[in-house]
Amino acid sequence: MRGDTATPVLSRAQLSRFLRRELDSHCFDDSGAAAEGTAIYWLADPRDIQQVRYVGQTGAPRRRFLQHLNTARLWLPDEKPWWVQSPKLRPLYEWIRALHRDDRRLPVMVIAAWVNTTAQARLAERSRILDCLARQLPLLNFEAEMLGKQMPLL
Repeated sequence: MRGDTATPVLSRAQLSRFLRRELDSHCFDDSGAAAEGTAIYWLADPRDIQQVRYVGQTGAPRRRFLQHLNTARLWLPDEKPWWVQSPKLRPLYEWIRALHRDDRRLPVMVIAAWVNTTAQARLAERSRILDCLARQLPLLNFEAEMLGKQMPLL
């Protein structure tokens, strides 16, 4: 629904069917490389996929994307995600829940690169976070605050 009426909350079963239908249209590999090793990805609002909100790494992008959505518990009524144990992670899941409240939007996962080792993955993820901070993007990674303090002042 649109307008003054809130989008109704889907049951867990309805949401599961909805996510299965939508998954392929919300995961993109923009790396130009073979899908081997660890993916470096970002999550963004589908209305502006260059407005990066979260950067991560995973060996199984589709599964990780579903984990993000499942952790947000989109089937629960509108409330703070109290079930997310680390308060540092709550802003990410509040953002995912807010997107979904807005006409059932889901974030978009864009794979930026594939790397072969754990060390390369950490370095590539950190580099992407620093790049986003330099572009003053509103990252929700809890590492962003710490890394942002290391950014040189312009």
